[in-house]
Amino acid sequence: MTEQVNWLNDEETALWRTYLALEGRLHLEIQRDLKMSSDLTEPEFEVLVHLSEADGPLRMTALADALQWERSRVSHQVTRMAKRGLVQRTSCPEDGRGAFVSTTDEGLREIEKAAPDHVRTVRRVFLDRLDDDDKRELGRILALVEGSGGGTQQADATRTSAATGVTSKA
Repeated sequence: MTEQVNWLNDEETALWRTYLALEGRLHLEIQRDLKMSSDLTEPEFEVLVHLSEADGPLRMTALADALQWERSRVSHQVTRMAKRGLVQRTSCPEDGRGAFVSTTDEGLREIEKAAPDHVRTVRRVFLDRLDDDDKRELGRILALVEGSGGGTQQADATRTSAATGVTSKA
């Protein structure tokens, strides 16, 4: 049986391609600026942000959920970062298969070094181009597309992070 495809119209195609171009440009700018200010890759920075904001070590599964990554990707990333001395993995005493991950002093030094330039990049290529009304509207639209409808996940995404210097409402 042949499934009917609801192809994108010209306006939808243009919107989707604009989104992809923006996403690519943001990642490129962030990666470039991270290389200039630190020895971190963008995935390492993302992992360290989540770990530095946590109240203590995170279960690997909780880190995977927070990053929205496959568990195997998190495991490989953490292994590489542990070899570099950025994080440490410890066994979970209650669950022999479970593991915790936390930042090391070196990992905290690296993210503290990278965070100011990262925030400047996010502002320069994204946030400073929007006024407050634009930011609220974009937040509403992104929450709608993401599926949270502007609820808890939007609030979680706007937490204050001492490591990244990002301040917010939540």
